[in-house]
Amino acid sequence: MKVLVVDDSRAARMLVRSILREYDPSAEVLEVENGAQALETYRSASPDLVILDITMPVMDGFEALARIREADPDAKVVVLTADIQAQAVKRCEDLGALKVLKKLPKKETVFELLDSLGFKE
Repeated sequence: MKVLVVDDSRAARMLVRSILREYDPSAEVLEVENGAQALETYRSASPDLVILDITMPVMDGFEALARIREADPDAKVVVLTADIQAQAVKRCEDLGALKVLKKLPKKETVFELLDSLGFKE
């Protein structure tokens, strides 16, 4: 499993990485700080899953989500954000996010999500 974690918060990336590694110790976890880096890394690394924050500098998560899905309509993108207002959630879903999770997630929530996406070993 190769996962791209996109968040301008180093602490948030570290938390998500630790959850992913607990789920699958062999997981390859790529980390970037903004949407522009996410798009570039997505194109070069072809991850199985993107976990994407919304509020970031350079390129926000909405634009990154739209551009990743434009580049690959089959891209699996999960949004992880503190902004869980109904309109933000709907916008993410309309742009093709598989799921919107509230930051900071519980590991059980992430494990269930990964299982539902077919990553269970």
